[in-house]
Amino acid sequence: MPKPGKETRKEHWTKLIRNMMEEPAWRALSPTAQALYPWLRLEWHGPDHNNNGKIRLSVRQAADRMGVGLDTVARAFHDLQAKGFIVMTEMARLGCSGAAKSPAYELTEIALPHGPKRDGRKLYKEWGEGKDFPVLKARANNPKGINGKTKSLHQNHDGGVIEIMTFQERASSK
Repeated sequence: MPKPGKETRKEHWTKLIRNMMEEPAWRALSPTAQALYPWLRLEWHGPDHNNNGKIRLSVRQAADRMGVGLDTVARAFHDLQAKGFIVMTEMARLGCSGAAKSPAYELTEIALPHGPKRDGRKLYKEWGEGKDFPVLKARANNPKGINGKTKSLHQNHDGGVIEIMTFQERASSK
């Protein structure tokens, strides 16, 4: 029983519109991308507290909620972008305090808070076979290899490699 003055948690739900699901872009989505979309939609706070364009759901959070691997969910995010259902509005970043922030997304079926109040851009209606929208992918944290070096330490000539030999090894190598 809730404490006096506290509300019980209301049910949190979302809806999928049949017209959107009958679009060719929806049918072209992978099943994983179709399953990911409601999870993104659940992050929207509704028309009174519209956070569209600032919806955040990380790949790890989505993978945990859906019970699939990170690469599978990452491909689903890319698929939703390519078909026009979501647009990345902010890249992921590491904040000043060291806390990471996941990318921010716009759901194109919903109006942005600072735009026309009645309808979203619905980019998925403009999608056609072979006409994917650009996909913004997160940058690799280490795109060139360990510490940005493509060669191992001893090949970069930036540090000596010490060879340790016993007296017997030295005598036999001469």
